[in-house]
Amino acid sequence: MISEENFQQHTPMMQQYLKLKAENPDTLLFYRMGDFYELFYDDAKKAAALLDISLTKRGQSAGQPIPMAGMPYHAVEGYLAKLVQLGESVAICEQIGDPATSKGPVERQIVRIITPGTVSDEALLPERQDNLIAAVYQEKEKFGLATLDMTSGRFQLCEPADKETLRAELQRIVPVELLYCEEFNEMAAIEHCKGLRRRPILGI
Repeated sequence: MISEENFQQHTPMMQQYLKLKAENPDTLLFYRMGDFYELFYDDAKKAAALLDISLTKRGQSAGQPIPMAGMPYHAVEGYLAKLVQLGESVAICEQIGDPATSKGPVERQIVRIITPGTVSDEALLPERQDNLIAAVYQEKEKFGLATLDMTSGRFQLCEPADKETLRAELQRIVPVELLYCEEFNEMAAIEHCKGLRRRPILGI
């Protein structure tokens, strides 16, 4: 989104935002500013389209207008619920410093990350619907599929015989979020799923 070369040209507040965004590139970053949560740049454009909220350009940073979209903090839960149902993940960044004593930008910190498969807040969950997060693994021609329902704690494993069986099983269970490893190369079997997230395999 922003090159290293022009990072120093941004205002201190936008530098703070860009650092937080770089740590969470695949999520929409809700950045607290007073009584509002603001989104900037590509996040603002995406949120405006998904939530039917206004996209504006206010102020400048690095000599360019800043695309912005936002909502009042007291109304955020409704927007979060809609984004989760659309398969999006959100990082909530709060002001934790005191504006009256801060030198430079108020200190901010990401305090909550919400993904479709890890939601446990009933206010954000659709009624009468499983909330499954799934993970798929591939080793040569073999597949593994794990699912977890965060609301009930139900965990299941299976080994689909081939990519067609994997695709059919995913169509049956309809996970709200699907994690797949970097080595996975049968994208045609999973591309229909919502909430696709590419993740590295971590050694234990």
